[in-house]
Amino acid sequence: MRPEHDAAGYGVPPEGYGPAHGDGYDPQQAYGAQQAYGAQGDLGAAVDRLADPLNDPLPGAQQAGWGQEPAGASEGVYGAYSGYQAPQQEWYDPEGYRRDWYGEQQAPHTPFVPPEPSAAQQQDAVYAQPQEASYVPQQEAYVPQQQAYAPQPQQYLPETGAYEPTQRRIAEPAPEFAPEREFASEPVTGPDRDSGDGVSEPVRTGGRAERRKSAKGRAPAGKETTGVVVSRFVGELFITFGVVMLLFVTYQLWWTNVRAGMQADGATHSLQDGWEKAKQDGAKPAGAFEPGQGFAIMHIPKLDVKVPVAEGIDKHKVLDRGMVGHYADGKLKTAMPGDKQGNFAVAGHRNTHGEPFRYVNKLVKGDKIVVETQDTFYTYEMTSVLPQTSPSNVGVIQPVPPGSGFTKPGRYITLTTCTPEFTSTYRLIVWGKMVDERPRSKGMPAALGG
Repeated sequence: MRPEHDAAGYGVPPEGYGPAHGDGYDPQQAYGAQQAYGAQGDLGAAVDRLADPLNDPLPGAQQAGWGQEPAGASEGVYGAYSGYQAPQQEWYDPEGYRRDWYGEQQAPHTPFVPPEPSAAQQQDAVYAQPQEASYVPQQEAYVPQQQAYAPQPQQYLPETGAYEPTQRRIAEPAPEFAPEREFASEPVTGPDRDSGDGVSEPVRTGGRAERRKSAKGRAPAGKETTGVVVSRFVGELFITFGVVMLLFVTYQLWWTNVRAGMQADGATHSLQDGWEKAKQDGAKPAGAFEPGQGFAIMHIPKLDVKVPVAEGIDKHKVLDRGMVGHYADGKLKTAMPGDKQGNFAVAGHRNTHGEPFRYVNKLVKGDKIVVETQDTFYTYEMTSVLPQTSPSNVGVIQPVPPGSGFTKPGRYITLTTCTPEFTSTYRLIVWGKMVDERPRSKGMPAALGG
């Protein structure tokens, strides 16, 4: 309970009270109340402080009126307030807070004092001072020295509990290189060229006049000398020649075989169709043929060769078309397969243009060679080979060839081709003798799977 008071303070009687009204107002009693509650306005200030938990008085520093009886209470100074009772001590906790009024309170916050950085952290934050770039005349460029670092201000990070620099590295722009200049091969040192620190500056060589003199011996810009033009022409000529040779080799080794193979296949089918038609018409085989005209088909089963045989050995009309040519001109005239006696001699390419005789050197004694005509199959057996002889040795196609092993006239076959491969320096000769003559009406011979 509080005594009544106005804004002026304590001890002033309210309106309507006092000695004049006879209500027993005692100034001494009012003065005693003022002394009990302190100076004027102290009680209101004390109550206002109690509104904030942080301003509650601590134990041992209690103001008058709380926890103990005010001085003078026993003398009856309080008068109407003689029934004053001291608050209970359990209203205050050890920290000094009023838990019954304000609920559970927390201990006051103690400001956090960050620890001092360790010696390793302080050393990690120190970096070398930046150095200036120096100009090196011999290299004609500015060479930057070691990248500079500088110590940075630090800040405390509560998350890690350590000090970290706010910015570790100082970004410095790369030095700009000096423009290209002409310098003498040796730097000159003199009183007017010395920089003062023992480093001599390079000396610029001659001026515009000297550069004009040195350029007189050179060809004008945009104009080439005769030597450059000639060398360029020769180089282009060699390149063109190499390309042409490459195309020629490709043509000889690949395209001629493709084209000759197609022509030989066409000639083979034409012969077979003609024979079938003659059989239906009942026509008899012709006894003679025109140069370049096909009349037979040669089979070499071991080499998987099937090639048409034409009259004559003309290179363009017969051999280059992928066919085998029969020696039938003048002194080189030889017998036909149907003759009762003689040497049936033929020639063929070993390389390029279909190359029908490329692997005849692999034939051995006893291998079969079959010549198919309109009405008969003639089977020959290989007997001997002459690996190399001169192109002018025409004796190899005679009725009884020397060196063939034949001693008397008979029915023989001779295969001739060029050797070594990809050349025409010599001739390779293969000989054989007839071992079977079989009409077409009886079917194919055993050498062809009949």
